[in-house]
Amino acid sequence: MGSRGRHQGAPFLEGDFGDENVELVRSVAKLEFVKAIILGNHDSWFTQQFSGKKKDSVQLQLECLGAEHVAYQRLDYSQLKLSVVGGRPFSCGGEKLFRKKLLSSGFGVEDMDQSAQRIYKAAMGAPEDHLVILLAHNGPTGLGSNIDDICGKDWVFGGGDHGDPDLTKAISELKENAKFCLPLVIFGHMHKELAYGNGLRKMIVVGDDGIIYLNGAIIPRVRSLTSELTGNTSLNSDEAPRSDAGSMRAYTTVDISDGRVTKIAECWVSVVGETTKLQEEHVLLSVA
Repeated sequence: MGSRGRHQGAPFLEGDFGDENVELVRSVAKLEFVKAIILGNHDSWFTQQFSGKKKDSVQLQLECLGAEHVAYQRLDYSQLKLSVVGGRPFSCGGEKLFRKKLLSSGFGVEDMDQSAQRIYKAAMGAPEDHLVILLAHNGPTGLGSNIDDICGKDWVFGGGDHGDPDLTKAISELKENAKFCLPLVIFGHMHKELAYGNGLRKMIVVGDDGIIYLNGAIIPRVRSLTSELTGNTSLNSDEAPRSDAGSMRAYTTVDISDGRVTKIAECWVSVVGETTKLQEEHVLLSVA
């Protein structure tokens, strides 16, 4: 379920719940607190176009999430003076649209330019006194092309930039025209652990313009407490740990105060029965 950003406890989930794991998405949708969600490429792993005969797995996921699925939309939290704007759903990164037929029939998006304009238009409707956070499945281009860069290709020799060009374009236009504050872009997709044992990815970038880009793709996100002791961390994100062993779960937390991001941390929380405890906190960013 990926990382969660927090603003007064509101979680943001950047997708890849499993390979069209409808039951898991449905259970997340039933959680009785405010949340913003964007579906990823694994959430449309098998479905290339919407079914005309019966509801397919993607339709079922979208249906149960409702307005909390923020693709090309904006959720305004007036009490928090916060708006969350969603990027392109089902993104797989790179220069080509993934699941073009789903984007066309479900969202009216035919190309990268249209996608960028949809993100831009959704954001521009935010109240001027709101803090605006962009939530996408994959990050933008322009943040580096080394294998360990935040959106760098780690599966090919020489790396490359695997960011989303439509998100980059939308951000550029927002910086030029928007009057609200855009301090943070949250996404996932590009795993922290690099392919072929090549180390760890940079998970945070602070741009020259002050925008913070945060990748929350810590995989696996759930580990059994037994694996913490033995070193076996093969538990997948959609596998349930043994109930008697308990689990360790990864969260990325964001603290915001007076319209500024003051702290970002990778946290591991143990869950044993009804008992939860913060076991590890790795601070990625701290601003005095």
